[in-house]
Amino acid sequence: MSTTRVDNHNLVPLPRGGFLVKTKDSYIQFGSPPETIKDTMHLESGVPNIIILPNEFFSWTKGISVAEVEFPIYYNFFFKKKRTILICSEEQYKRFKKVLQEAIFGPKDLDISCDYEILDQKVEIPDLKKEAKYFSSTFKFQDMVGFGIFKNNQFHIAGVKIAKKDNGDFAVSQDGNLLAEVPGKMEYKSSYSIGERLNDPFIPPLFGVTCLGPSHGFDPEENTSGFIIWLNHFGIMIDPPVNSTEWLLDSNVNPKFIDSIILTHCHADHDAGTFQKILEEGKINIYTTETIMNSFLNKYSAFTNVSREYLMSLFTFHPLKLNRPAFIHGGNFEIFYTLHSIPAIGFKMEFQDQSFVYSSDHNNDPELHKKLLDEKIISEYRYLELSNFPWDSKVIYHESGVPPLHTPINYLNSLPEIIKKRTVVYHIASKDFPKDTSLKLAKFGIENTLYFETQPPKYEKANQVLGILKSLDFFEGISVSKSMEFLNSVEEVYFEKGETIIRKGDPADKFYVIYFGNVSVMSEGLVSKKVYGTYDYFGEVAIIMNQTRSADVIAETDVVVYTITKDKFLSFIRGTEFETTLHKVAKMRDSETWNVLSSSSFQALTASQKTLLESMLVPIEIEDPKVLFEQGQNLDCIYIIRQGDVYVKGFGRIKAVLKRGDFVGSMLRLKRGVPAEYTFFTEGPVSLYKISFEDVVKFVTKNPGLMMKLVYDFSSLVA
Repeated sequence: MSTTRVDNHNLVPLPRGGFLVKTKDSYIQFGSPPETIKDTMHLESGVPNIIILPNEFFSWTKGISVAEVEFPIYYNFFFKKKRTILICSEEQYKRFKKVLQEAIFGPKDLDISCDYEILDQKVEIPDLKKEAKYFSSTFKFQDMVGFGIFKNNQFHIAGVKIAKKDNGDFAVSQDGNLLAEVPGKMEYKSSYSIGERLNDPFIPPLFGVTCLGPSHGFDPEENTSGFIIWLNHFGIMIDPPVNSTEWLLDSNVNPKFIDSIILTHCHADHDAGTFQKILEEGKINIYTTETIMNSFLNKYSAFTNVSREYLMSLFTFHPLKLNRPAFIHGGNFEIFYTLHSIPAIGFKMEFQDQSFVYSSDHNNDPELHKKLLDEKIISEYRYLELSNFPWDSKVIYHESGVPPLHTPINYLNSLPEIIKKRTVVYHIASKDFPKDTSLKLAKFGIENTLYFETQPPKYEKANQVLGILKSLDFFEGISVSKSMEFLNSVEEVYFEKGETIIRKGDPADKFYVIYFGNVSVMSEGLVSKKVYGTYDYFGEVAIIMNQTRSADVIAETDVVVYTITKDKFLSFIRGTEFETTLHKVAKMRDSETWNVLSSSSFQALTASQKTLLESMLVPIEIEDPKVLFEQGQNLDCIYIIRQGDVYVKGFGRIKAVLKRGDFVGSMLRLKRGVPAEYTFFTEGPVSLYKISFEDVVKFVTKNPGLMMKLVYDFSSLVA
């Protein structure tokens, strides 16, 4: 049957990404980036219960899934009593069942004995499988979700025909009329509140808590739950929501202060932002139990279609054990398994003279605990464990929400006044929070950070200085004696906003590392401003080259730096990897290298990452037409374009034309030893920077997440 072509007035782009197609009866949704349910809840026909999964589930450039359908499924099933239909290919169906298994029901073979440090024979391991089954005993997987599988790239549902085109896009028809053409590649668009931007850069406190989002995944008014614990002037993210890093930057908080994540469980409103942090500079530390980590890896291996082993290489995993304290930035963390539908952990933390407890997702209602005991769902031991929640903590961060998966707010409001005054309620919409109560509602925003008076550690300043050294990744694995040398060499110096730190033409007498604040380098020939922030450094090239200063450096904000005099600096770096790197940078660095790395593909790199790349660049001039990489050829380097065009050809046609600032080749394929997917060639003179195999491996080892972000998708592009 022929179709009549119409314009795309039936196609509705969603604010956070993905699309709706309006049919006669309702909407069909294409793609589902995180929190798009907050865009569709207001629809007169309700949240769509027909969702077409995108060609790729995961956006590596954004670090998030664009097929995040957990909350539409929950909403349709629990609130609307409807089943959600997911339409996809056979291969996608097999992968997505694994995602939903982990998210809805938890691990198939659930045995948490590996998560216990058995020090006492009296310790009893709770039967989480039995507890999870209690919460899901009234429904089955097929009650919540149905799948429609494309056959010959077509699927028919409710009188609507959905066809997948050769380029991956979708065509939607009804009654012989073409309703809409939908892009097959889904993008995610950030949408979040930032509160107030600080006038001056944020200085992490000794102990405090910043709420990244106070509410739950069904609240269209507030950011979804997540928070930061500040300990010893470093940050630990707890279940970061999506956009956390963008929000931090917009709020004038440097993300480099945060080097760790505690992942409590694998529901979308708790794990979606974790991957974004993984794909930033350096390697993030992730703390959770082996059970929850396995669930996370299963889920995101299915989302990304890469192996669990590769995902593990992107971060550093620190297994948490019950009955064994974990020490993070001076805090003593003791974890416990909560009462939830999938494995979830809460924790109590002690730091100096303070104590803090986080309930995580947990039903803390004693009436439910007693009911579970009476029905033999839980043992007497588990009942006592649940009953002994650490209400004596000085700071209580407690979730609330819709039972039976969450603690009812009326129970929290019935607690003794002395406890309520210490309790901050979290994971609840403000409309559901009682008006007359001494409970506190978590307040989103850096300006609402809670600061707690704490006795400073004995070696607070030394810890701060060594923290800076640890954050300079080229000193990884440095010896104790070198650390002591650094500690004895640095001096803390403060500069006010607008003050000149270095003046062009002055002698090179000091090396600088920024602790907080931003500085700008005023150098001739720079197209984009060169701005350095926390843990970035400057002033090293003139020292290495024994030259006078080549640029002015101005304090963009109030700044605290640590300085090392020239002689001490040269002595400190002698024989280190940093000395080798700096000699390479000194030979290569000019305004041109920075301009190229600040354009196109590499503009999102931090100043430290650009500096490392600068040390690896080798200029190459090509006058005549040349094939740089042949399709099917093993890669031995990558190139960055300074001037000229490089053409990308695959399967008989030109896919794209790469220009200044673009990279040629693939870090991922080079690292994995996988042949080139396309042919890259020139037709005229080009100027390139070459980065060798060894240097690519070195760069991606230090910044593993970037390897996945710097990947082109030429599959549907035509120049």
